Amino acid sequence: MTKKIHNIKLLEERRKQLRNSLKALILLAAFYLPSYTTAADVSIHGFFQGNYSLGTRSNPDGGDFKWEEERVQLKLDANEDPFRLFLKTDVFYDHIDRKADMELREGYADYTSGKWDTRLGRQVITWGLGDLIFINDVFPKDYEAFFSGRPMEYMKKGIDGAKIGAYPEFASFEFIAIPIFEPNNYTDARKFYMFDPMPNVTNREEKDPPSNLENTEFALRAYRDVAGFDAAVYLYRGFYRKPYMIPDNINSTTKITYHYPKLSVYGASLQGRALDGVVSFETGHYDSRQDRSGTDYTIPNSQTKFLIGYQKQLREDFTIGLQYYNEYMHDYSEYKKNQPSELPKDKKLYQLSTLRLTQLLFHQTLRLSFFAFYSPSDRDYLLNPEIKYNFSDHVWAAIGGLIFGGGEKWSQFGQLAKNDNVYLQLRYEF
Repeated sequence: MTKKIHNIKLLEERRKQLRNSLKALILLAAFYLPSYTTAADVSIHGFFQGNYSLGTRSNPDGGDFKWEEERVQLKLDANEDPFRLFLKTDVFYDHIDRKADMELREGYADYTSGKWDTRLGRQVITWGLGDLIFINDVFPKDYEAFFSGRPMEYMKKGIDGAKIGAYPEFASFEFIAIPIFEPNNYTDARKFYMFDPMPNVTNREEKDPPSNLENTEFALRAYRDVAGFDAAVYLYRGFYRKPYMIPDNINSTTKITYHYPKLSVYGASLQGRALDGVVSFETGHYDSRQDRSGTDYTIPNSQTKFLIGYQKQLREDFTIGLQYYNEYMHDYSEYKKNQPSELPKDKKLYQLSTLRLTQLLFHQTLRLSFFAFYSPSDRDYLLNPEIKYNFSDHVWAAIGGLIFGGGEKWSQFGQLAKNDNVYLQLRYEF
């Protein structure tokens, strides 16, 4: 959750071409399989949606809206055992950029056979147990979507790759290969005030990991029931999805290059009923493979992360969820010694807590919710109240707000203090 980095147009165009190629292959497959789709169980669903987010103060570019669009989503699901074809495509008009566009949210083909299955194409992967806190969920996120008040499903980005599942009796396994790197999406500098340690340096470029066999990301999850608890272990080998800066000269910087350092993650999680509720534990060791000594300030130090969560229904249709999370930085003395004075310093132990309250009313057609982040170490916060009402089985609306503050001008939520906004979501589903 940091400032958005403007991608080099060439790199963005390359990513767009790769996505369009995948989209074309999937649509071509759908076109050339008429006999399959005719015989298969085919369903088409979707929605019409309006989404608007108004800032409480003008944006850096003078505009008033963080988000302002209408969109249509179509989902095609065709099944004929052992095959399945799934497409989820959005067409939208963006009033801020004044243009219409199309986005392939998901597009994949499944094959299921006995105790194994496979999925190929653009897909959304969700691992781990955290509520808006991600340790072993190492797959790409869209933080601008969250900070702009979009529906929560838009915080997850799809990956272009392959997933294989195997289900022997002693455990279940998921193996994922991702040949095309997809970074996190952060906030748009036109619409969000963000901390920039070198605001006068305009010559900037971004270097993505090249798409080749050596840079293919791999992830593995193994899970099973252990004494009534859902237990899982995770392995990941790839890259940080947040870009890190390399100044050409820290004392007199004229150019900044952003890169994505190599990363391996080793984690585990456990969740089950206890203490009259549901208790969750999750941990992960982030191995910064390019700087295990912690001496290179352009690469993050290795970290160990830990999360404990608790959720309980206090009364009918009213639930509370609590989380405590921390990040412990290894080789902190080396980090302090080598971090330039021009850049802010992270803490050795970063702490974050969350609270989620949810109340359902009027036969569960009205939902009142409140979510809050608060960092005891940085002393910054994010508050997100929301009201959602289902007018019918097909029509709902939500209104909410995002309030940032506290901490330092460079802290995670403190740097967003000028970006409070109120959002409206309207949707008709069919």
